[in-house]
Amino acid sequence: MKNKASEIIMVSPARFGYNKQTASTNLFQQNDDVSADKIQERALKEFEGFVKLLKKNHVNVKVLKDTISPATPDSIFPNNIVSFHTIENLTVPAPPEMNLPDNLLNFKNIPALVIYPMMAKNRRREREGVIRKKMKGYSVVFDLSINENHENFLEGTGSIIFDYENQVAYASNSKRTNIELFKMLCQHLNYSTVTFSSVDKKGNEIYHTNVMMCIGKGFAVVCDECVRDKEELFTLMKSLIDTDHKIITINYKQLNAFAGNMYQLFNKKGESIIVMSEQGYKSLKKEQITKLKKFGKILHPPLYTIEKYGGGSARCMIADVR
Repeated sequence: MKNKASEIIMVSPARFGYNKQTASTNLFQQNDDVSADKIQERALKEFEGFVKLLKKNHVNVKVLKDTISPATPDSIFPNNIVSFHTIENLTVPAPPEMNLPDNLLNFKNIPALVIYPMMAKNRRREREGVIRKKMKGYSVVFDLSINENHENFLEGTGSIIFDYENQVAYASNSKRTNIELFKMLCQHLNYSTVTFSSVDKKGNEIYHTNVMMCIGKGFAVVCDECVRDKEELFTLMKSLIDTDHKIITINYKQLNAFAGNMYQLFNKKGESIIVMSEQGYKSLKKEQITKLKKFGKILHPPLYTIEKYGGGSARCMIADVR
């Protein structure tokens, strides 16, 4: 069966740079004395190279341009602010604050959009640009942004790894990932959930789930060293095995090179494309690359500037429209 082609949104940055408001929880971010203009220039070049590579490989990419004002240094990572879904059967009444009409219950194949609550105040400014352009055609909008008032955050597909095929969602608990909110959302999307805690080599909390694991069709990439609770690790691995995923484990060194921040797309020909950064790709061992290539063609653009100052990589730059 031919795979459905991916349609993805990417946001061209206008003022990309080191975000002080996210740095305390994103330990992948680094800063130095390079000028803001130079960082923006380099990041834009990397972004445009990534888009060009995707289009050359027949991936359907919609590029949205960020605006200079207000300043949104992380607009290049739209996956955190919004996600797109098709709900096969909406059977669970939504909370009152979602304002969903009752007559949607028991309808099938409902297009849905989720708007997420962001921890950093300057990241909340990003929502309007992307959402305003993509709201049309969505019967159901789960707007969770009100939870920012209660300091409860859930940062899109940074916080959540959706196994779309098996309708299982995975999340690592962190300051940016409220587990109760995660479970509530998944109930309305008809996803079962797997939760755990993950830490870096020094024991610091992993800020987003998508830097330590990835799920594609038939495979999963996991930094198993991050999950130190044996019962949680067993539950995570068992869920992946039970849903017929070939597990490829990565280590802390590879995690720090963003090897876990990869994503599977399908181009207009229905071919599988696995995207990750050049840094992440170079960190992998030959046997890991061989295993990955069984599941798709690997594209690995250089994203060093974006990774260094933004603390995110290839997967973070993609909002997948479904």
